[in-house]
This record gives sequence, structure tokens and C-alpha cells, in this order.
Amino acid sequence: MHTRIIPDLKELVSQASVLVDALPYMQAYRDKTVLIKFGGSAMDDPELVRNAMRDIVVMEAMGLNPVVVHGGGKAISKAMASAGLEARFVNGLRVTGKEAVRIVERTLNNVINPNLVEMMREAGGKAVGIPGTDVFVGERVCEHDAAGSPVDIGEVGRVIGCLIPRIEEALRLEITPVISPLAKELGTHNPLNVNADLAAAALACELRPVKLVYISDVPGLLRDPASPATIIKSIDRRQARRLIDEGTISGGMIPKVRSALDALHAGVRKVHFIDGRLPHFLLLEIFTTEGIGTEIIREQR
Repeated sequence: MHTRIIPDLKELVSQASVLVDALPYMQAYRDKTVLIKFGGSAMDDPELVRNAMRDIVVMEAMGLNPVVVHGGGKAISKAMASAGLEARFVNGLRVTGKEAVRIVERTLNNVINPNLVEMMREAGGKAVGIPGTDVFVGERVCEHDAAGSPVDIGEVGRVIGCLIPRIEEALRLEITPVISPLAKELGTHNPLNVNADLAAAALACELRPVKLVYISDVPGLLRDPASPATIIKSIDRRQARRLIDEGTISGGMIPKVRSALDALHAGVRKVHFIDGRLPHFLLLEIFTTEGIGTEIIREQR
């Protein structure tokens, strides 16, 4: 004889209320594209990555069309170290020689990308890995040192265009595209290592999703970088530019926020910056009124 465990009624009511509260957002975003850039230290914890991929499957089930652009981070540094190559950065960009770019390409396309796709499939979702070289067209970038002298950083580029037929085909089939941050150099077709944040923003300018979501290891935009309690919940483009001018937004966040502003100008409705170390961070940001990170909108109402 089996004893039936009676759940706590208040807990069940609370769970049902969460679904009811999320209903307006599910209705508003059904059949809409959401572009997610997944990176930062959240990618270093396999359980966090698995949970994030499961939440993206939940978004699929709710009728949204997720598109994922992922980073590489420590996995690439580890692969390069195993090959005896030291990881060097100039102005936040990884110095990538010809041997190094082959390692970057192999790590992104043969390790990280397939793992993310497999996690989504294990959660019951549908996903397909797409090499960034099939999507992003790039040109080489030239950096300068502190003295203003040019520095050769190798096979590193910036995105100057996007080829989206494979992404559009996947979305028509209700399959989530998972894209690596590599570009095909215009003219040579050689692979270029590109910044995943900026690649995601460039793709957003082409796809014009309802939302562009940056997932990293910071809570959002902060008035005081040392205090998570100073998170800025919502700002518009004008306010974001002022925060850059004032120095509140600084360092590596400047190009990220500027790329977000470009995406908003191209037609993206909202850009979100959220902490990927929190449980169910995507669902909390998209399907609740309060959210957990920072949103940048076109203009305040």
C-alpha cells in the first residue's frame, strides 16, 4: 500500500500564482525572438550552464524563439595553456595568432557549442549548433598600446555584417540556434576571433529581437561597482550615454553598453544585463515585473 504525500496547499497556490503572474509576458512574447548572449564566469560552472540551458528550453515551451550566442572564456585559455600558448590580452581583446585561432575555433565549435546543444536536448528542447563563421562576416582590428603605438593582435576581428538564413530557417522549424563567436574574414574567409558581446549586438541589429539579454557575472549596471545594492533597474538610451560620460559606466562595460545602444537604435525593444550566477535568472528577468538585472529601453515613458 502506497502512502500519498499531500503537498502543502499554500506552496501549491504560490506556484500556481507564479504562472498566472507570468501569463501577460507569455502572451506578449509568444512567437517573438529573444537573443541571449551567454558568457562570463557563469559558463565555468557546469550546473549553472545546465540550469541556464533548461530555462531556455522553458522559454521554447512558452512559445518564445530563443537565439543563443555564447562565449568561450576560461575554456579557451585552458586549451591554449595545454598547447603551451600564454593567454595575452590587449585592451580586453585576446591576442590570437594563427595557431591560437585554430585552438579557439576547435574549442568553440567542437567542445563548448556541442555541449550547450546537448544540454538543451537533454532538457527536452530542440537546438542546433551553428559555427559563427557561417553567420558573422568580419574584418581585422588593430589595437594600440598605452603610448599609442599599433599592436598586432593577430586573427582578431570585429563583425561588419551577418548572414542570417540558417538562423531564420532554424527559427521557422522552432529550433534554437546556438552560435559561436567567430567571424569569417571578408575576402580571405579565414576565421577571426570576435568579442561575443559585440557579435551578439551586431546579430541583434539584423534580427531585431524583442529583447537582447547579456548574461555575465555581474548583477547589472551599478552606480557603485563595489556595491551590488546600487544596481540600476531601468534606464533609457539618453541616461545610459550620460552614465558613460560621467564615468559611472566604465572599463569593459562601455563597449558592451554602446553595442546595446546600437541594437536599440536598430529596432531592438529592450536590452537586459543580468547575473548568470542566480537560479532561473532568465525566467525572473523576462517573466516578472521586477526583474533581477538592468534593462535599457529606448525612451522612458
